[in-house]
Amino acid sequence: MTPEELRRYSRHTLLPEFGMAGQEKLRAARVLLVGLGGLGSPAAMYLAAAGVGTLGLVEFDVVDESNLQRQIIHSTPDIGRLKIDSAADRLRAINPHVALELHRTPLGADNALALIGAYDVVVDGTDNFSTRYLVNDACVLTGTPNVYGSVFRFEGQAAVFATNDGPCYRCLHPEPPPAGLIPSCAEAGVLGVLPGLIGVIQATEAIKLITGIGEPLIGRFLLYDALKMRMREITLRRDPECPVCGDAPTIRELKAYDVSCQPMATDAMTVDELKAWRDSGERHVLLDVREPSEIAICAIDGSVRIPMAQVAERLDLLPTGEPIVVHCKMGGRSAQITAQLRARGYDARNLSGGILAWISKIDPGLNLY
Repeated sequence: MTPEELRRYSRHTLLPEFGMAGQEKLRAARVLLVGLGGLGSPAAMYLAAAGVGTLGLVEFDVVDESNLQRQIIHSTPDIGRLKIDSAADRLRAINPHVALELHRTPLGADNALALIGAYDVVVDGTDNFSTRYLVNDACVLTGTPNVYGSVFRFEGQAAVFATNDGPCYRCLHPEPPPAGLIPSCAEAGVLGVLPGLIGVIQATEAIKLITGIGEPLIGRFLLYDALKMRMREITLRRDPECPVCGDAPTIRELKAYDVSCQPMATDAMTVDELKAWRDSGERHVLLDVREPSEIAICAIDGSVRIPMAQVAERLDLLPTGEPIVVHCKMGGRSAQITAQLRARGYDARNLSGGILAWISKIDPGLNLY
C-alpha cells in the first residue's frame, strides 16, 4: 500500500484482529453491489471508505425525488441522472483508490452468472422478488456468498446466504410469492433511516467475509424492529430439500421470474375508463382503501374511504347493486380487495395504477407522494 493508503486506513490497521493483513485482503477483493437504492447506498459508501479494491455496481434506474429520503448516495442535483453515474461520482469522491466497474443494465438470467461469478462477494440491495431470487440462484450456482438485506415499513432483515456451510434464500422461501401479494416500499412506505442501518450491516458482513474476522450471519437470520428498537435472530439451517442448494437440486440453470409488487390485470379498469364513467354519470362506487395518512395528502372527490384492513367488517357501506371501483396508491392493495369483493358476489373492478395513474393522466392538480 502507498503511504497515502496507510494513512487513510490507519484506524483499520490498528485493530489487532484486522491489521495490515485484513486491509490487504480488502484491497484485493472484488464486491458486486446489485442495486444502488436504500440498501445499496450505505453499503457502497462504507465499502468504498473501507478500501475494498474493486466495487462492481449494477443499476439502470434514474434518481427520483422520492428516493432522496433514504438513498443517501444521491443528492438533489442528481434528480433525473442515472443512479449508477450519481453513485460513481460519490464513491470516487469518498475514495479514489477504489476501482469501479459500472454495469448499466438490469441483472437478468442471461447475464447474472457471468456478472456474479466475476466477484468474491455479492451485496444484494434489490427491492423486488424476481431479482432477489435470481441473485440467490446465481450465487449458489457460482459459489459466491450472498449478503442479503431487505426492508419494509419499520422492519429490516439481514443474513448471509449461499456459503459452503450455510443456507440460501430459498431455504427460507422456496418459491416467490404470487404477484401483487406483497406491496412494494413505494406503496407501503419505509422509514428513511431503516435502509441505512440494514445496508451498513450488509457492508459489515461483506468485510467480515473478505477478511475472515468475526462470526458472519451464516445460518442466522437477523430481524430488526425500528419502532421497538429491538433486534433478534432466528437459526436458519440449509434445507436438504432446497431446490437450488439441497442434496438433490432441481434448479441447475437460471430462469427469469416475472414477480412484481404490481397486481395481475384481472378485472381491471383504466383511469380513462373511470373518467368516462364519471363524466357520463354512470352509476358506481369509488372505494379508496388507502390509509388515512395517505388520504390526507390527496384523494379523488366522491370516494368512499375505508382502509384496506377494515373493508371486510364495513361491507354495509358498500351497495350490492352497482359496480365498485377499488383504488389505492398504485394498484396492489386494491387488487387484493377487488378479489375479496368479487368472491363475495360484488361487481368490483381494480383501478389500474391507482391514484398515481389518476394524477398522471386525469388530475395533475392533486399532490403526488
